[in-house]
Amino acid sequence: MHAHENSRFRNIATLAAVGVLSGVIVAAAAFPLAAASGLIAKAGAVSFDELPASFTVKQAPQATQVFARDGKTPLATFYDENRKDVPLSAIAPTVPQALVAAEDQAFYRHNGVDVRGLARAVVVNKATGAQQGGSTLTMQLVRMLATYSATDPQQVVEATEKSTSRKIKESRQALALDKELGKPGVLERYLNLAPYGHSTYGIYAASTYYFGKTPDKLNLSESALLAGVIRAPSVYDPMDEGQRKQTLERRDWVLDQMVKTGAIKPAQAAEAKKVELKFVGKSPNNGCTATRPNDYGFFCDYFQRWWLDQEAFGSTTYDRERRLRGGGYRVVTSLDPVVQKAAQKNVTDQLSVNHKEALMVAAVEPGTGRVRALATNRIFGIDSASKPKNKPHSNPAEAERGVRGTYPITTNPLITGGGGVNGYQAGSTFKMFAAVAALQKGMPLATEIQAQQVYRSGYYAPQGEPGSCSDIPRYCPTNDNSSMAGLHDMWSAFGASVNTYFVPLEEQAGAYNTIQAAKALGIRFLAPSEAAHAADKAQADTWGSFTLGVSATTPLDLANAYATLAADGSHCEPTPVEQIVDSSGEKLDVGAPNCNRAVSTEVARAAIDMARCPVGDQSAFDECKGATARGVHDVVDHPVAGKTGTTDSNRTASLVVTTTSLAVAGIMADPDFPETPESMDHNKINPAVYETLADAMKGKPKVDFPAPSHDTAYGNQKTIPDVSCDSVDAARNRLQEAGFEVKVDSVPVPSNCAEGTVAYSEPSRRSVEGATITLKISGGPPRNKPTKEPNPPGTNDRPNGTGPTGDLLNHIFPGN
Repeated sequence: MHAHENSRFRNIATLAAVGVLSGVIVAAAAFPLAAASGLIAKAGAVSFDELPASFTVKQAPQATQVFARDGKTPLATFYDENRKDVPLSAIAPTVPQALVAAEDQAFYRHNGVDVRGLARAVVVNKATGAQQGGSTLTMQLVRMLATYSATDPQQVVEATEKSTSRKIKESRQALALDKELGKPGVLERYLNLAPYGHSTYGIYAASTYYFGKTPDKLNLSESALLAGVIRAPSVYDPMDEGQRKQTLERRDWVLDQMVKTGAIKPAQAAEAKKVELKFVGKSPNNGCTATRPNDYGFFCDYFQRWWLDQEAFGSTTYDRERRLRGGGYRVVTSLDPVVQKAAQKNVTDQLSVNHKEALMVAAVEPGTGRVRALATNRIFGIDSASKPKNKPHSNPAEAERGVRGTYPITTNPLITGGGGVNGYQAGSTFKMFAAVAALQKGMPLATEIQAQQVYRSGYYAPQGEPGSCSDIPRYCPTNDNSSMAGLHDMWSAFGASVNTYFVPLEEQAGAYNTIQAAKALGIRFLAPSEAAHAADKAQADTWGSFTLGVSATTPLDLANAYATLAADGSHCEPTPVEQIVDSSGEKLDVGAPNCNRAVSTEVARAAIDMARCPVGDQSAFDECKGATARGVHDVVDHPVAGKTGTTDSNRTASLVVTTTSLAVAGIMADPDFPETPESMDHNKINPAVYETLADAMKGKPKVDFPAPSHDTAYGNQKTIPDVSCDSVDAARNRLQEAGFEVKVDSVPVPSNCAEGTVAYSEPSRRSVEGATITLKISGGPPRNKPTKEPNPPGTNDRPNGTGPTGDLLNHIFPGN
């Protein structure tokens, strides 16, 4: 057979096939329930009327948009595909008119399949080798929906293959989709699904990317250009100077087609062709490292980490991330732009981003747990390997190896913890937890303890190690200066931050109970070794230095713990969310306040009453007599409670302050080098914290803290019998008869009483009925007077001699 005969034969066969195909589709359109089984058109071995008329359609990925608390300030956008669905009513009418003119001028005359157009395309393609599609807008939509609904690569291939069987199946589904959605529905779905180039999908993303406006604001010329781009975004790219001429020619062609369909007049087309289009070419920031302004980066990262922990968004981290990047959510976060701006300004006013020390501040709302601000003197981002911007590592050994530090650029969650960040020692702010544990045992705020300059505790510490007694293997905390020794109650001891009051108070309340109180109020133990010790009661009860703040915590947890007390003991899990709305407009019950009763209202109110002393406020009972940060109250100018904290050698410095409506905590430390020899400055951390609270409280009504009851404040205390120099049995009997529990510390202490008798009791003056009284056993008069190195100068709330967390754990838990 000659070549021309082959060609003629192929054309005849093609025409025959077209006739059959056309008959199938016409029959299907006219008799959809009985179509074509007699016309023998097949897709594989299945007749046309047996093909599925519908299929499961997955929602195409849409960008999630994240806003501040005001619902207006954009924080971030997360997407795999830059898309946001909008209704047809939110799209300029010229957009669907241009689309119909460019892609399917018979759109309003067919019912999903244009039989003539399809037949013409098949004939031309077979005869010339060209690639006319012949697909209607509805058929194109079916193809896009099938692609997005594919569950494996093979289904994607089947949805896009160039074959007659695919065309037949597509036609069947297009007929059903046209009937189901109607013409407006088809246009709306198509416009929201189509790719427009530059990783933009759907008309909203395309409109905002190319022209910086929402699709309802598009003019005729812009509408025609976007309609022309759809056919081949890589060919018609207005952002590419080399392709702009042909892209504008394509726009002009679309305008001519709109004249042809009657959508516009020739004069309108001529005018639109003259419009000089201005292209923006700006995609929304994707993820937290692209967040602008950068001030929001650390909060954005906290939100993203929170999201990935929520099982409501999927059973795996992968599923949750796909939901975040493709679910089309609208998230209104808890971030208050006013508080965040104040926090960031106050932080960077005190310490610039180029300092190795990090000044970290968190703000939490009592009663909801909503996080209002996260600020630090760092740039949230990734340090470029090719052009490193970070400074040398602050650990000299690491710097010598050429390792760069994490300042000024980092993505480490410095303020909130996680991702390897366990936190920082918060010093005397942890004295609060011994007080809470004592209050829970019925001990009142007026509990008196004769605080010594050096307290010989019952807690083990290897002799000769920092923090240990000079003559016995016990933990011996000291005060910052000798003037702090004397008779104290909780008000005065907390106000002046007396170490040798709170360690014996922890002994009476129980170290394990103190740790449990911290947990209940919101302190997490992120360091694995600390978490293990805190969870084991036997080990926890030996952690004598816990109340002096040697455990790692974060500014977020510290703020939340004091916020719990300010909320009358209602603990709420920290949350970065106010409201989440899904792509269908439904509000989700995820991120709502999750609160529980941490401590009783009375205990919380008593703790806050005590905490008014350190910051220059006054307790409800006028019992405050000392303050480590006296000026805070005057600056905040609201009823305020809080506490300063300093670790040994000033390696960290802390302040937490709270009103009834906002708690702010800050820690200054070197995240890269916890053992830093540098001294952290309260003159920097303190203003950053209290000025943030002051700025946040401006213009708000002054609300006083509710006072605890008189019984909680003063209790029904009894005089403790003086058992000095009594035998142990006699002392035990006297104390038990007086209504007290008795514990004996068998390690001898120097005393003028006879060896083996009771040297003194702890406490020795007054306590509530049922309290545990510890008997200290005399070792006889001291042979050599113990010596102690003088304390370094500085604030009066450091543990003094306890060392960094790791060292202290070695002292308390040998072999750790």
